[in-house]
Amino acid sequence: MDLMEYQAKELFAKHGVTTTLGTVVETAEDARKAAEEIGGVTVIKAQVKAGGRGKAGGVKLAKTPDEAFEHATNILNLTIKDLPVNRVLVTPATPPVEEYYFSFLLDRSNRQYLCIASVEGGVEIEEVAKTNPDAVKKIAIDPGKGVDAAKAREIATEAGFPEAVFEQAVTMIEKLYTVFVEEDATLVEVNPLARLADDKLEALDGKVSLDENASEVRHPEHEAFEIKEEADPLEAKAKEFGLNYVKLDGQVGICGNGAGLVMSTLDVVAYAGENHGGVKPANFLDIGGGANAQVMANSLDVILNDEQVKSVFVNVFGGITACDEVANGIKGALEILGDKATKPIVVRLDGNNVELGRQILTDLNHPLVTQVDTMDGAADKAAELANA
Repeated sequence: MDLMEYQAKELFAKHGVTTTLGTVVETAEDARKAAEEIGGVTVIKAQVKAGGRGKAGGVKLAKTPDEAFEHATNILNLTIKDLPVNRVLVTPATPPVEEYYFSFLLDRSNRQYLCIASVEGGVEIEEVAKTNPDAVKKIAIDPGKGVDAAKAREIATEAGFPEAVFEQAVTMIEKLYTVFVEEDATLVEVNPLARLADDKLEALDGKVSLDENASEVRHPEHEAFEIKEEADPLEAKAKEFGLNYVKLDGQVGICGNGAGLVMSTLDVVAYAGENHGGVKPANFLDIGGGANAQVMANSLDVILNDEQVKSVFVNVFGGITACDEVANGIKGALEILGDKATKPIVVRLDGNNVELGRQILTDLNHPLVTQVDTMDGAADKAAELANA
């Protein structure tokens, strides 16, 4: 779960990270009122889960409440990276003397945590990484040892934080790591981490990604961060079903068992699509290792209700998930959907109970269902049907 800036700052404040929360509003008039209450110069910032807000016109200085109203009106009419702006954050203007970059993230490839820091960073960190990569420090973190005061001091030294803010940096690094581990985050980023005029170090912006696998048991309070009315309706429906689903911008719906197989399926469909008008995968959907007929029916219900989907590719290698269960799931889904099912479904079954699964589909003899024995052949057929 990716958080918006104001939500990230709430977690920062919870763990003692120096930041300014500001006021989140959804109308220009409320932005005016917030600016009046804050007083002085304020910043109006679009709240969307995307970078580059400033360059897109989503961050503006307001010298008066009337200017705050004007800027909020304009920003609330923006779409930034295909995301509509539905709220803005109003904060006091705190111009930085220097901007730094700091983050903790999950380094999956090396099975450890990683700290990335730069005192030449800030909002232009990507450019710094290109032109002066040595200025961007990468420090490995052993998850078993974590970040104590000594490690935080080591990180601050490696990054090169100035003496005037060095001790503050050490303290902030420890607290940001606390956010990272105690909130079960996969990313905690401060950009910019600012040195203000009084040599005060403050997190002016924040980005946090939370591990949703920890939410239900360890962090039920994280549900409050979800803005349900803005969620993609298909992703929301899949979540209600307990499905591992991600919407993509393509035409071939994908359903498989096991994340590795589904990822491979995305690749073969994209490759096959090059020969059929450039069609692409429409989603990632993993039914898991022990899926039954109902799970299969729920999965097809989600995929077939995607208006972009022109065909569906069900790719299952039966292990714990038996092929006959999948076949019965397809049969059940078509019965549930009835006349709403109008899109061709290409099925490739292999593994546990494959002969029984194939026989069930053969006996079904549904005009929308085509069986193909191989993964590459099924991907090609699904792409062909989507293009047709």
